[in-house]
Amino acid sequence: MHTMVLVCGSETPQPPGTTVPVTRVPEVPGKKDVDPLLSEGEQRLIVAGTDADFAAVALRLLRKGRLADTDMALLPNSRRSPLARRWRIPVRSDRALALACEGTASPVPLIRDDAGGVLVADGVVTPIRAVAYCEERLVLRSSARELRVQPSDVDDAGIRIRITATGPLRRKRRYVGRALQLGFDPDSAARPVLDGVPRPRPINLWTWYRHTEDLRLIRP
Repeated sequence: MHTMVLVCGSETPQPPGTTVPVTRVPEVPGKKDVDPLLSEGEQRLIVAGTDADFAAVALRLLRKGRLADTDMALLPNSRRSPLARRWRIPVRSDRALALACEGTASPVPLIRDDAGGVLVADGVVTPIRAVAYCEERLVLRSSARELRVQPSDVDDAGIRIRITATGPLRRKRRYVGRALQLGFDPDSAARPVLDGVPRPRPINLWTWYRHTEDLRLIRP
Protein backbone atom coordinates (compact mmCIF):
# COMPACT_ATOMS: atom_id res chain seq x y z
CA MET A 1 0.00 0.00 0.00
CA HIS A 2 1.36 3.42 -0.98
CA THR A 3 1.44 5.86 1.96
CA MET A 4 1.78 9.65 1.79
CA VAL A 5 1.54 12.55 4.26
CA LEU A 6 -0.25 15.66 3.04
CA VAL A 7 0.79 18.68 5.11
CA CYS A 8 -1.95 21.28 4.62
CA GLY A 9 -1.14 24.98 4.77
CA SER A 10 2.02 26.89 5.58
CA GLU A 11 1.26 27.00 9.31
CA THR A 12 1.06 23.22 9.79
CA PRO A 13 4.44 21.77 10.82
CA GLN A 14 5.83 18.76 9.02
CA PRO A 15 5.60 15.71 11.30
CA PRO A 16 9.05 14.91 12.70
CA GLY A 17 10.61 11.51 12.25
CA THR A 18 8.36 10.23 9.48
CA THR A 19 9.89 7.92 6.88
CA VAL A 20 7.02 8.11 4.39
CA PRO A 21 6.83 10.67 1.55
CA VAL A 22 5.60 14.12 2.58
CA THR A 23 3.91 16.64 0.26
CA ARG A 24 2.88 20.15 1.28
CA VAL A 25 -0.42 21.36 -0.16
CA PRO A 26 -2.51 24.51 0.44
CA GLU A 27 -5.10 24.82 3.19
CA VAL A 28 -8.35 23.08 2.22
CA PRO A 29 -6.69 21.54 -0.86
CA GLY A 30 -8.68 21.20 -4.05
CA LYS A 31 -8.75 19.16 -7.23
CA LYS A 32 -5.45 20.37 -8.69
CA ASP A 33 -3.68 19.78 -5.36
CA VAL A 34 -5.00 16.32 -4.46
CA ASP A 35 -5.93 14.47 -7.66
CA PRO A 36 -2.36 14.25 -9.08
CA LEU A 37 -1.24 12.61 -5.82
CA LEU A 38 -3.71 9.73 -5.98
CA SER A 39 -1.92 6.52 -6.92
CA GLU A 40 -3.30 3.41 -8.58
CA GLY A 41 -4.61 0.75 -6.23
CA GLU A 42 -4.77 0.87 -2.47
CA GLN A 43 -3.42 3.98 -0.79
CA ARG A 44 -3.05 5.51 2.67
CA LEU A 45 -3.35 9.29 2.91
CA ILE A 46 -2.28 10.93 6.16
CA VAL A 47 -3.67 14.46 6.40
CA ALA A 48 -1.77 16.85 8.67
CA GLY A 49 -3.98 19.85 9.29
CA THR A 50 -7.49 20.85 10.29
CA ASP A 51 -10.79 19.03 10.05
CA ALA A 52 -11.58 21.24 7.03
CA ASP A 53 -8.37 20.08 5.34
CA PHE A 54 -9.31 16.47 6.00
CA ALA A 55 -12.82 17.05 4.61
CA ALA A 56 -11.37 18.62 1.45
CA VAL A 57 -9.24 15.53 0.79
CA ALA A 58 -12.20 13.23 1.53
CA LEU A 59 -14.26 15.18 -1.00
CA ARG A 60 -11.67 14.53 -3.71
CA LEU A 61 -11.72 10.81 -2.92
CA LEU A 62 -15.51 10.86 -3.21
CA ARG A 63 -15.38 12.68 -6.55
CA LYS A 64 -12.74 10.26 -7.92
CA GLY A 65 -14.52 7.13 -6.67
CA ARG A 66 -11.61 6.26 -4.37
CA LEU A 67 -13.29 5.94 -0.97
CA ALA A 68 -13.27 2.14 -1.03
CA ASP A 69 -9.54 1.69 -1.65
CA THR A 70 -8.06 4.62 0.29
CA ASP A 71 -7.37 4.64 4.02
CA MET A 72 -7.35 8.09 5.62
CA ALA A 73 -5.65 9.26 8.80
CA LEU A 74 -5.56 12.60 10.60
CA LEU A 75 -2.62 14.34 12.23
CA PRO A 76 -4.58 17.12 13.99
CA ASN A 77 -2.90 20.49 14.23
CA SER A 78 -5.20 21.48 17.09
CA ARG A 79 -6.16 19.85 20.36
CA ARG A 80 -9.72 21.03 19.74
CA SER A 81 -10.29 18.98 16.58
CA PRO A 82 -13.89 17.63 16.64
CA LEU A 83 -12.82 14.84 14.27
CA ALA A 84 -10.08 13.70 16.63
CA ARG A 85 -12.43 13.96 19.60
CA ARG A 86 -15.27 12.10 17.85
CA TRP A 87 -13.14 9.09 16.95
CA ARG A 88 -10.61 9.25 19.83
CA ILE A 89 -7.65 10.07 17.57
CA PRO A 90 -4.59 11.18 19.58
CA VAL A 91 -3.71 14.86 19.39
CA ARG A 92 -0.08 14.42 20.44
CA SER A 93 1.93 14.42 17.22
CA ASP A 94 4.03 11.33 18.01
CA ARG A 95 1.03 9.22 18.99
CA ALA A 96 -1.06 10.46 16.08
CA LEU A 97 1.73 9.66 13.61
CA ALA A 98 2.26 6.17 15.04
CA LEU A 99 -1.45 5.45 14.74
CA ALA A 100 -1.61 6.91 11.23
CA CYS A 101 1.28 4.79 9.97
CA GLU A 102 0.61 1.55 11.83
CA GLY A 103 -3.12 1.54 12.59
CA THR A 104 -5.92 -0.25 10.80
CA ALA A 105 -8.71 1.55 8.99
CA SER A 106 -12.35 0.97 9.86
CA PRO A 107 -15.49 2.42 8.25
CA VAL A 108 -17.12 5.57 9.61
CA PRO A 109 -20.12 7.40 8.10
CA LEU A 110 -19.45 10.14 5.57
CA ILE A 111 -22.08 12.89 5.52
CA ARG A 112 -22.89 14.78 2.34
CA ASP A 113 -24.93 17.91 1.69
CA ASP A 114 -27.05 19.09 -1.21
CA ALA A 115 -24.46 21.74 -2.13
CA GLY A 116 -21.95 19.06 -3.16
CA GLY A 117 -19.84 19.11 -0.01
CA VAL A 118 -19.01 16.61 2.72
CA LEU A 119 -19.01 16.74 6.50
CA VAL A 120 -16.51 14.58 8.35
CA ALA A 121 -16.90 15.70 11.95
CA ASP A 122 -19.08 18.63 12.93
CA GLY A 123 -21.77 20.82 11.38
CA VAL A 124 -23.50 23.54 13.39
CA VAL A 125 -26.10 26.27 12.95
CA THR A 126 -26.34 28.79 15.79
CA PRO A 127 -28.73 30.36 16.51
CA ILE A 128 -31.38 28.76 14.33
CA ARG A 129 -34.97 29.52 13.30
CA ALA A 130 -36.17 26.72 11.06
CA VAL A 131 -38.38 23.77 10.34
CA ALA A 132 -36.30 20.58 10.46
CA TYR A 133 -37.16 16.99 9.58
CA CYS A 134 -35.02 13.98 10.45
CA GLU A 135 -36.24 11.66 7.72
CA GLU A 136 -40.04 11.90 8.24
CA ARG A 137 -39.90 13.06 11.85
CA LEU A 138 -40.42 16.72 12.70
CA VAL A 139 -37.61 17.64 15.10
CA LEU A 140 -37.78 21.45 15.07
CA ARG A 141 -40.41 24.04 14.23
CA SER A 142 -39.23 27.15 16.03
CA SER A 143 -36.07 28.74 17.33
CA ALA A 144 -33.20 26.96 19.03
CA ARG A 145 -29.91 28.06 20.46
CA GLU A 146 -27.99 25.55 18.36
CA LEU A 147 -28.41 22.62 15.99
CA ARG A 148 -25.39 20.34 15.66
CA VAL A 149 -24.80 17.39 13.32
CA GLN A 150 -22.08 14.74 13.61
CA PRO A 151 -21.48 11.28 12.14
CA SER A 152 -22.96 8.49 14.23
CA ASP A 153 -21.55 4.99 14.62
CA VAL A 154 -21.24 2.99 11.43
CA ASP A 155 -23.92 0.45 12.38
CA ASP A 156 -26.30 3.29 13.28
CA ALA A 157 -28.31 5.45 10.90
CA GLY A 158 -25.31 7.59 10.03
CA ILE A 159 -26.18 11.06 11.38
CA ARG A 160 -26.65 12.14 14.97
CA ILE A 161 -28.38 15.43 15.72
CA ARG A 162 -28.37 17.53 18.88
CA ILE A 163 -30.71 20.49 19.27
CA THR A 164 -30.08 22.86 22.18
CA ALA A 165 -33.12 24.85 23.25
CA THR A 166 -33.14 28.53 24.07
CA GLY A 167 -33.66 29.62 27.66
CA PRO A 168 -31.62 29.29 30.82
CA LEU A 169 -31.82 25.48 31.05
CA ARG A 170 -30.57 24.89 27.50
CA ARG A 171 -32.29 21.51 27.31
CA LYS A 172 -30.97 19.21 24.62
CA ARG A 173 -32.84 16.85 22.30
CA ARG A 174 -31.03 14.13 20.39
CA TYR A 175 -31.97 12.18 17.26
CA VAL A 176 -30.35 9.81 14.79
CA GLY A 177 -31.25 9.26 11.16
CA ARG A 178 -29.97 8.98 7.61
CA ALA A 179 -30.97 12.50 6.56
CA LEU A 180 -31.81 15.92 7.99
CA GLN A 181 -33.70 18.55 5.99
CA LEU A 182 -33.77 22.19 7.08
CA GLY A 183 -35.96 25.05 5.90
CA PHE A 184 -34.84 28.30 7.48
CA ASP A 185 -36.98 31.29 8.41
CA PRO A 186 -36.74 33.71 5.46
CA ASP A 187 -36.08 36.60 7.85
CA SER A 188 -33.08 34.92 9.48
CA ALA A 189 -29.73 34.51 7.74
CA ALA A 190 -28.55 30.94 8.21
CA ARG A 191 -24.88 30.15 7.65
CA PRO A 192 -23.97 26.59 8.68
CA VAL A 193 -20.43 26.10 9.92
CA LEU A 194 -19.02 22.97 8.28
CA ASP A 195 -16.01 21.37 9.96
CA GLY A 196 -15.03 24.80 11.25
CA VAL A 197 -15.63 26.73 8.01
CA PRO A 198 -18.72 29.00 7.70
CA ARG A 199 -20.71 28.91 4.48
CA PRO A 200 -19.83 32.04 2.47
CA ARG A 201 -23.46 33.06 1.89
CA PRO A 202 -26.73 32.70 3.84
CA ILE A 203 -29.07 29.92 2.70
CA ASN A 204 -32.78 29.13 2.92
CA LEU A 205 -32.70 25.35 2.50
CA TRP A 206 -30.15 22.76 3.54
CA THR A 207 -29.91 18.95 3.64
CA TRP A 208 -27.41 16.61 5.25
CA TYR A 209 -27.52 12.91 4.43
CA ARG A 210 -25.40 9.81 4.85
CA HIS A 211 -23.41 8.83 1.79
CA THR A 212 -23.83 5.30 0.45
CA GLU A 213 -20.11 4.58 0.97
CA ASP A 214 -18.32 4.98 4.26
CA LEU A 215 -15.00 6.65 4.90
CA ARG A 216 -12.09 4.35 5.76
CA LEU A 217 -10.64 6.09 8.82
CA ILE A 218 -7.61 4.96 10.81
CA ARG A 219 -8.60 5.21 14.45
CA PRO A 220 -7.95 3.38 17.72
